[in-house]
Amino acid sequence: MASNFQIYSYKTRDSLHLKLNGDFDGSSAHELINILNEAGSSFWEIFIDTNGLKTIHPFGRSVFEKNFNILNKKISNLIFIGENGNKISPS
Repeated sequence: MASNFQIYSYKTRDSLHLKLNGDFDGSSAHELINILNEAGSSFWEIFIDTNGLKTIHPFGRSVFEKNFNILNKKISNLIFIGENGNKISPS
């Protein structure tokens, strides 16, 4: 994992909010996937705030995208926010 990568989280009623900070590489992608997998269908919405990302490595994006199809079956509303949202959200 990128040494400066961190995920901050908080919950509001039926929503989980994740704030990503640092560099997003393959290990960071796996960390995010694991958190999303654990959250599963426990939340109505999951917001991923990408404003704190400094660098998005192509391999990190690829790892996240390859695992997204599995997650997509468990999570109904995954919402990417922030200026880097379109860079890591699967197409």
